Amino acid sequence: MTYTVNCSILLTELPLLERPAAAKAAGFDAVEFWWPFAEAVPADKDVDAFVSAIRDAGVRLSGLNFFAGDMPAGDRGLVSWTGRGGEFKANIAVVAAIGERLGTKAFNALYGNRLADSTPEAQDELALENLVAAAKGIAEIGGTVLLEPVSGTPAYPLKTAADALAVIGKTEGAGVDNVKLLADFYHLAVNGDDVAAVIEGHAKDFGHIQIADNPGRGAPGTGELPLGEWISRSRELGYSGYIGLEYKAPAAEAFKWAIRPVAG
Repeated sequence: MTYTVNCSILLTELPLLERPAAAKAAGFDAVEFWWPFAEAVPADKDVDAFVSAIRDAGVRLSGLNFFAGDMPAGDRGLVSWTGRGGEFKANIAVVAAIGERLGTKAFNALYGNRLADSTPEAQDELALENLVAAAKGIAEIGGTVLLEPVSGTPAYPLKTAADALAVIGKTEGAGVDNVKLLADFYHLAVNGDDVAAVIEGHAKDFGHIQIADNPGRGAPGTGELPLGEWISRSRELGYSGYIGLEYKAPAAEAFKWAIRPVAG
């Protein structure tokens, strides 16, 4: 099983730049991050420090989010945020540059919450424009834009796989073919989606899978979701990418469920 550790939700007891090495020490060869900077266009020195932390740890950066605003404050992406289109587009070049330096191919673009001072139609129009721009920007490095249904945020409009796939269909109609579904089994399950049916219908086309158990968004085995079965079936149906570990757990206990080689 090819796992990648989401170092924005795991190993958070450590400073961000120390987490890739901690993931490597725990037996993993790949990591993924939400946007690791406070702004859409960070200083070059901060980007260089992040790139060096990945390289020095000897891990692959398998995935990276586009800038999503102030996540702790409740923001969930700029893709559909009217008035911030320029900020998102400026971020595309930075994301692509990091991806080119580290060989990253998967980039999660959080859609954004519904806004009181805008209409859903205006937001969706902007989202399509931004997703097409992102897809074209990272196509130059062979990248894929990921679109993710999210739970726990009522204002976020993409809650089921069908919601995201409808938007992906619009991007295909606009001439890009590298926007794919991020199937986070935890979010889909919490939102009441039929995860098994989503797998049967779309696994071969998943851009990425992420997992956490439910209830609690904890490690596999702490809840009731048949994560192993869902992963195995996704593999049988053609999904060959990473499985992102995006759950909450103390560092000392985070990977006790996993069978990993012991470092010599």
